[in-house]
Amino acid sequence: MNNALVNPDLEGGTFFWQGGDTGVLLLHGITATTAEIRPLAKRLLEEGFTVSGILLPGHGTTPQELSRTHRNEWIKAVEDAYLELKKKCSSVIVGGESAGAVLALHLASEHTEIKGLLLYAPAMRFASSFLRTLFLLIASPIVFSVKKKASSDRDEMPWQGYKVYPLRTLVQLLKLQWETKQRLCRIYQPILIMQANLDKTVDLKSGDIILNGVQSAVRESHWMEKSGHVVILDKQLDEVESTTLEFIRKIIR
Repeated sequence: MNNALVNPDLEGGTFFWQGGDTGVLLLHGITATTAEIRPLAKRLLEEGFTVSGILLPGHGTTPQELSRTHRNEWIKAVEDAYLELKKKCSSVIVGGESAGAVLALHLASEHTEIKGLLLYAPAMRFASSFLRTLFLLIASPIVFSVKKKASSDRDEMPWQGYKVYPLRTLVQLLKLQWETKQRLCRIYQPILIMQANLDKTVDLKSGDIILNGVQSAVRESHWMEKSGHVVILDKQLDEVESTTLEFIRKIIR
């Protein structure tokens, strides 16, 4: 049992579930594990899709290990998983929760053949103030981590991940956000964005940042009024799943 993790007994490792000829790569958020993407992944498998989910480097172990991980390691792991899925499927859709959505955008900017993007609570910008973010950046060389705010909702979900944010990881994520924002103009794929009205982790304008930056002709934006940040595990999961399936079926027709 890992004392560094919330809900350590959940399955949170890498998985590859063989289904049909269309593949979906799902990416979890920073500090989380694949536990947060598994309910959606299982529904997609039931509907006939091949589904892949990877445990990003530095995750599922200790915050110390995550703190030593560079964003390029996440980017490479995502690229490798995508290329592996592409060998088995004629078309691939990529989705992600929070920072996983940012990694999905980064991947799509490099691979125009990706069929579509599923972006859940995309973390293009944090909800914290500029001054707080600046303070955390300045503190990152000397302060290891900050505790996450207590969340009874998250504790009740099948969510698994670290109880703290390593500040060096926060710096890597800020750099990933900036780099990905510069790449949005390269993205032409159909995009589904699902945001949560009760999200206190990411700036609710994150969806607008994406939509104003991409070249995509097909774009959908949906708001889950009763959900918080982990929108793919929250109260409106059924609606998230049905909207996702409807969007996928549209773009693979």
